[in-house]
Amino acid sequence: MEITHAVLTTRKLEETADYYERVLALHTVREPGEVTVAVGSTMLVFQEDTDAAGFTHLAFTVPTGSFAAARQWLEQRTRLLDLGGDVEFAGPPNWNSHSLYFDGPDGSILELIERRDLANAVDAEFGPEQLLCVSEVGVAVPDVLETVRQLEPLGVLPYASPPGESFAPVGDVNGLLILVSPGRPWFPTQARPAELARVKVSLPGGRVLRF
Repeated sequence: MEITHAVLTTRKLEETADYYERVLALHTVREPGEVTVAVGSTMLVFQEDTDAAGFTHLAFTVPTGSFAAARQWLEQRTRLLDLGGDVEFAGPPNWNSHSLYFDGPDGSILELIERRDLANAVDAEFGPEQLLCVSEVGVAVPDVLETVRQLEPLGVLPYASPPGESFAPVGDVNGLLILVSPGRPWFPTQARPAELARVKVSLPGGRVLRF
């Protein structure tokens, strides 16, 4: 499930634009009320909403075999988030992944993830070009299991394990929606919860998901 385009809200538009330009060295386009960020094959759009609640979660896929280089690059640019002193995290069972988490703008929780089932290794020094795509978008929904059922006819299916009442990844190794209940904190924090907010995700074939 390739995520080609995602639209989210931010309370702090200028901070968001500056962060993606300065910290992650990505190309941005500023327009009145929104900023567009090119993350590999994904166009990421943030629209200003000063009344938005909660916090955003996004993950960016890095090439297989680049995890150590990705950590070194990221640590030179920002602080890694830890849990009990650990900053590297294996994914859930059956994901075959490895992740780093870090602070993004407006309190967002960002992630670099190596998905080892993808044949996407590159022979290049690690840099912003190795942020290959947005491969996770966190979405708070009123009823996780009902949303999973509604997405199934669109070909967006549970990933790796059965969905739960408060947490359900749907999609595939190329791209996931992380469906959570409002108020659930984004890992690895305990104090930055997801809340209901406008999210639009575009997929290949003209499919558009709105929450």
